[in-house]
Amino acid sequence: MKPEVKDILTRREVIAVDQDPLGKQGTRAYTDGEVEVWTKPLSHGGLAVAIFNVGDTRFAGTHPFLLDLKRLGLHGKQQGTDLWTGKAVSLDDHQAIGLASHDVWLVRIDAPHAPH
Repeated sequence: MKPEVKDILTRREVIAVDQDPLGKQGTRAYTDGEVEVWTKPLSHGGLAVAIFNVGDTRFAGTHPFLLDLKRLGLHGKQQGTDLWTGKAVSLDDHQAIGLASHDVWLVRIDAPHAPH
């Protein structure tokens, strides 16, 4: 097994989303062309957001995917963690997200802001 494949399969933060004690299954929140956006409620009020590019088109530069937080039941800027890199990220409504063909971006939001 190549080291990069092993790194993906053994990433603790991703396994923690799969094995979250709340036990809720992820659901598809919406699709936009070749992009699927899934969410999974997590214990302690958190939320995992996975964005899948299921097509052969690369979304970047002048043709990025634009995130719609309202369709996820969220309001305002969200602070999270990119579970592939471990880095802090901010999610904003209509934020441009670049995704390679068949790429996945997985983010954990520990304190999601829902509309009032």
